[in-house]
Amino acid sequence: MGGLNDLSGSILRGGAMESERLAESLSLASEWLVRIAQVKEEVPTGNVRTHHKHTYWRGAIKGEYSVKDKEWSFFAPVWHTGQAVKALVMAHKVLKEDWLLEAAKAGADFILHNQVRDKTDPDSGLILAYEDFPDKVTISGILGCLDGLIYLSEASGEESYWEAAVEAARWVLDRAYQGDGLFYDLYDPEGRRFVEYAYKIRGRPLLDDAILGKVYKKTGEKRFLEIFLETCDRLLRDEDPPGNWVNYPPCNPVTGSIHPRHAYWWGRPMIYAFQETGDRRYLACALRSGQWYKKAQRRDGGLIRGTYRDFSTNSFGHATSGICCAMILWQELDKVLGEKLFQKPFELGLEYCLNMQFRQVSDPNLKGCILEKVLPPDGTDRSPYHIRDLGTIFFLQAVSMYLEETSS
Repeated sequence: MGGLNDLSGSILRGGAMESERLAESLSLASEWLVRIAQVKEEVPTGNVRTHHKHTYWRGAIKGEYSVKDKEWSFFAPVWHTGQAVKALVMAHKVLKEDWLLEAAKAGADFILHNQVRDKTDPDSGLILAYEDFPDKVTISGILGCLDGLIYLSEASGEESYWEAAVEAARWVLDRAYQGDGLFYDLYDPEGRRFVEYAYKIRGRPLLDDAILGKVYKKTGEKRFLEIFLETCDRLLRDEDPPGNWVNYPPCNPVTGSIHPRHAYWWGRPMIYAFQETGDRRYLACALRSGQWYKKAQRRDGGLIRGTYRDFSTNSFGHATSGICCAMILWQELDKVLGEKLFQKPFELGLEYCLNMQFRQVSDPNLKGCILEKVLPPDGTDRSPYHIRDLGTIFFLQAVSMYLEETSS
């Protein structure tokens, strides 16, 4: 692929990963995230489309880049930025470069600028995590940004980030939890009410990054743990197929299409539930999620967004972020189990991701990033490459985790 690497077979040496090569790739991807993708102004300038109702953008991560149109846009700036903050903190632990932590703080400040901080406001603690709609908040978007604040607080020693995460989690429990492991999906802050989503279901279980369990450990407030485990138990009951949940959006139970990060968001927190309770049902579920990813992985090491119940796939529409999430889950499972069940698929996935990194480029917007997907042919000679920030963000998390573990 033009502009991409061909490192096939070169990232393994005597069965061991080359730490120096990985660190160089990690640094290059970090530079793309900070120098290219992170917004430097309060209002984005240049060829950037914005439609979300944010009034302050400095520190946010631009989410999408169309190579053929050379145009940037945003999709879910709050939770994407939160995951970027987490990735930058993790990369900082490996690379020891101060600019990574400074960029993480800028990302966190974007999130805090979009949090209701007035204690007298009924929505105090709410983070305005706009996503599919420019003026509606997704509850999963709130939870999805909080681990970055937690990571940054612990890395910097600044307690204010943890406090903001706790307040946001309290808002979610007080306002968005319906009981029986289900949360509302979409909130209208203007009307102060939950609204029907296109999914047209009662609600969804939300476990993102085991945030509720982590807030329990921080505060000692048992309701966080109770609701976290209620949600885990709901998912154990509703698991279908093994290791995944096709009956909950954004999966499609009619076509059998399964979202590439679905098993990560819901399967990985089961490890935390096991560690907190000792209940091996949770660990077994996480293991099934890891095995689902192993079956879904293509022979080249990647993953296709349109993956179905029988593991057939579409021909185009790759999801590099999905295989990066699998690599994170596989590492954590092998560590907890004390085995190397997933070492081979991890190495295959890592080789794929390194091959998807842009290095020699004519378009400066691409250097260092990880290609997310190849689009289907459109009858023209225009580039089929599509960039999403999540490919690079989860690559940083997966590789940082590996390098930190192997260097300790």
